[in-house]
Amino acid sequence: MNSILSLIRARNLLMIALCQALVQACLLTRGVEWDKLLEPGFLLLVLSTVCIAAAGYIINDYYDVKIDAINKPNRILVGRRIRRRRAMFAHLILSGIGVLLGAALSLKVGAINLGVVLLLWGYSGRLKKMLLIGNVVISLLAATMLLIVAVYADTLNKITLSYALFALLISLIREIIKDMEDMKGDASFDCRTLPIVAGVYGTKLVLYPLIAAFQAFVIVVILHPSTKLLFDVYMAVLVLAPTVWMVLKLVRADRIRDFAYLSNLNKGIMLMGILSMLLL
Repeated sequence: MNSILSLIRARNLLMIALCQALVQACLLTRGVEWDKLLEPGFLLLVLSTVCIAAAGYIINDYYDVKIDAINKPNRILVGRRIRRRRAMFAHLILSGIGVLLGAALSLKVGAINLGVVLLLWGYSGRLKKMLLIGNVVISLLAATMLLIVAVYADTLNKITLSYALFALLISLIREIIKDMEDMKGDASFDCRTLPIVAGVYGTKLVLYPLIAAFQAFVIVVILHPSTKLLFDVYMAVLVLAPTVWMVLKLVRADRIRDFAYLSNLNKGIMLMGILSMLLL
């Protein structure tokens, strides 16, 4: 059971479900309406998203066995504890369930889910090895995870779009940092990720303006006249300030554990940003 939970990244799936729940309860209504989380359509939407995300993690591990043998030798599951055929079968079943559930909810959701499945397959098989393309794909999918809730509810508003942009930017930063962490294994299999093409120093020169753009976005949100003081303080202390610390740590980062720390810090910033929906 532990192997299966690790394979599908159970904690990440909980994070996805939490994000969609907060969008449903906090962004699509005035005030917080927790009863909207019990709507059957929304529950099926979350289930479809979680199934597709789990399938994406499985197919990624399926293709990355050799690379992970270098980058994460102690965390390999596919081919060791879980047979490759079973992993692929699980991927196909979960992807199929996700697409069918989405199509049952609406044609738009079904089409989006199918597109996500195809992108995750393409990402795992080829796109992740290409310069910045894989990073952008995952960032767009992170934004889509939030937007699909509004698409299904037919209530796409500026607040939801703002959080989708937040997710896109912070995910892009994290994906590039993860590539720095995985340079050794990626280089052994002819990947063309940014750190391999531009080096660690060159990648940092790309990250600095990206982080600055993210910080500018957060500052604009804080200064917006419609936000409350509590929300502004929260964003300044728990989202903006950690990005300043991230830059300071990035300047001196040159080892795998440094990049792993930055990746985890980035994930924490993302979580704090998502939880800020409760204060709107």
